[in-house]
Amino acid sequence: MSDMTDQFTLDKRRVRRSFDRAATTYDRVAVLQREICERMAERLQYVKFEPQVVLDAGCGTGYGSELLRKRYAKSRVIELDLAPAMLRASRERQSGWKRLLPFMAAPAQICGDLETLPLRDGSVGMIWSNLALQWCNDLEATFSGMHRALQSGGLLMFTTFGSDTLKELRQVFGALDADAHVNRFADMHDVGDALMQAGFAAPVMDMETVTLTYDDLAGLMRDLKALGAHNANQGRGRGLLGKGAWQRLQQGYEALRRDGKLPATYEVVYGHAWKGEKKQQPGELQVVKFHDLKMINRR
Repeated sequence: MSDMTDQFTLDKRRVRRSFDRAATTYDRVAVLQREICERMAERLQYVKFEPQVVLDAGCGTGYGSELLRKRYAKSRVIELDLAPAMLRASRERQSGWKRLLPFMAAPAQICGDLETLPLRDGSVGMIWSNLALQWCNDLEATFSGMHRALQSGGLLMFTTFGSDTLKELRQVFGALDADAHVNRFADMHDVGDALMQAGFAAPVMDMETVTLTYDDLAGLMRDLKALGAHNANQGRGRGLLGKGAWQRLQQGYEALRRDGKLPATYEVVYGHAWKGEKKQQPGELQVVKFHDLKMINRR
């Protein structure tokens, strides 16, 4: 098992470089990421909670931070991201608003790793994290750091990708060689267990499946590159795919074509939990629903 763990350990320097390079292309292709962000934001209307300080952990280009500022107009929203270029892109996004509203304060930003949060104990009322946790190697340690940074009674709300994400790509690469070409994604129940081990109270989880469809495999690979979702596993192959390997990969994926389109499955895991006095016991995780989203066509 240790070999598997080493193989799928993420190289954080490579993750940072990938997202730095993708900062100028990310918004052009982040259809799914915005959709999930908006769905998570809709859930806030059911939470009667007004935090003074909100942390957007893994803010990317700042789309979620905008939604949070609208929802919590009196709160201070702090953006944190591993990639400096993503933070710059978020500042540029907000500069347009600042021209219209000159009194707007400059965004509070931290360049750091959400796996080792550089925040004081009990310094934030709410942590929001949209599709960033899958870039952490140790979920329990990540959640423990979030628990430490939250005030008593604070809320953690997040999304991440679950274990069936990019299962088609993993399948066709698996027939090619034994290298780790696709990141490993945590099972929803393992995410919930990590929350409980970190001390969170009343965690609630649910999941939905989204299928993006493509005309060809090259379109999927271009989207992943533009998003910064490069293969950052320690066990990745060190060279480029040769022409023959690429052709075999395309042939394998073609076998999955349905209704004229190639599918790319994403399992989206939603979760929220509170920093409370009572530490959750094993078996108390609430899984509330499973459902499917419509298919989204990409070209």
